[in-house]
Order: sequence, then structure tokens, then C-alpha cells
Amino acid sequence: MEKYDKSGDKSYALGTTLTFELLNRKSDKATRIYISPKQKRDETYLKLVNLAKSKNIPIIENNEKIFKSLSGKDNTMVIGEFKKFQGEMNKGNHIVLVNPSNMGNLGTILRSSAAFGIDGVYIIKPAADIFDPKCVRGSMGSIFSIEFKYFSSFNEYLFEAGNDRDFYPFMLQTNNSLKDIKEVKTPFTLIFGNEATGLDDSFLKVGTPLKIPQSSVVDSLNLDNAVSIALYHFLAK
Repeated sequence: MEKYDKSGDKSYALGTTLTFELLNRKSDKATRIYISPKQKRDETYLKLVNLAKSKNIPIIENNEKIFKSLSGKDNTMVIGEFKKFQGEMNKGNHIVLVNPSNMGNLGTILRSSAAFGIDGVYIIKPAADIFDPKCVRGSMGSIFSIEFKYFSSFNEYLFEAGNDRDFYPFMLQTNNSLKDIKEVKTPFTLIFGNEATGLDDSFLKVGTPLKIPQSSVVDSLNLDNAVSIALYHFLAK
């Protein structure tokens, strides 16, 4: 087992829960399952082993030093190795992230998007690496259940997604409030900018720019918090 390489063709799901998500949702991409010698041979172990065997995925019970080297933690008992994969364009409701830089935020946004039923998360480069194990862990395995794709520009995304949808850029440069959106039509695209700089003024001309109401105590919300608030407003029943 090698350390994660951004330029390589494989990544790792660090932990038992994430490995189960890999096996249940993307088993065709799973290549090996590593189990630490410290893992208890309990019901969870047997369930994992049986599931991997049923899908013809090799199981390797390996040296604990390898686990600590890859995960940076002593309590990782299971690691799922998988091939990187390309998501697809889904014609439903989208989140677009323009140049997100934090892998933890990206992972959390994938998880929130899956929880609220978003059909695809699309990312404008340059951006954080969705396959970094930190992002995979932050997603709690949602990376294996939600469509995603990288684009070189917002215009490239538009070309593939089409204009037959409502666009909502979230930015501080507008007076339009999220709470004023009473009726939601689908499909829609919610657009968010980089953690440090947000969206630039060009997005004021895209669809209906929105601002999340907040007090003046802070200058802005964290990106993953802003996305979760918007998702709740648009999709909570």
C-alpha cells in the first residue's frame, strides 16, 4: 500500500464506515480491503469480510505501521482502496462550487448535498482534490453516492448543464435575500465561491444572486455552513 498520490489513479477510504460505503455503493471501483491486525474479529469484521468476498475484492490483513503511515491515526482499523472515477452530468438540481480550496469543506458539502437529495455537485477548477482521503473522510462516504464532475470554467459547466434551469449565485454583493425566495422551481443550480474570496462581480449577471441574512458580528459564513443553509431553504420538506 502506498501513500496517497494526487497524480495517481487510486485513493483510500479510511475507516470501517467509509469502507462499507465503498463496498455497498461503488464496489466496481474497490481494488483491495486492508484490515489491521488490531481489528477485533467480531460481527463487524465478519460482515466486512463476507461482503468483500461476495464482491471478489481481495482482503489484506497488514502491518499496523502501514495503517498509521497512511491515516496518521492509531485508531484506523480498515482501509478501502479504490480506483478514482469520473462522475457524470446529472440534469437535476445542482450545487456548483467555484474554486473551493479546503478539502474538509468539500467533503462536508458532498455529505450535505447527498443528505438533501441534490443530484450533482460540480466543481470549477482550480479546486481542492475530491479524492484526497481527507475529503473522502469528510464526505463520510457520500462521494460514492453523489454525482460530481470538474470543469475548467463556469461557462464549460453551463455548456453541459444547459440554460433551462434557475441559477442562484450566493454572494455578498447583492441585496437580494435568501428569505425572499418563497417558491422554488426545478431544476436549479446553487452557486458558491471560494472560501476566501467568494464569487466575483461577474456572477451578479447570472440568474438571481442571493445573500444569506446574518448579523454584522461576522463578515461571512463558512462555505459548508452557507451551502447547508441554502440546501435546507431550497429542499427541506
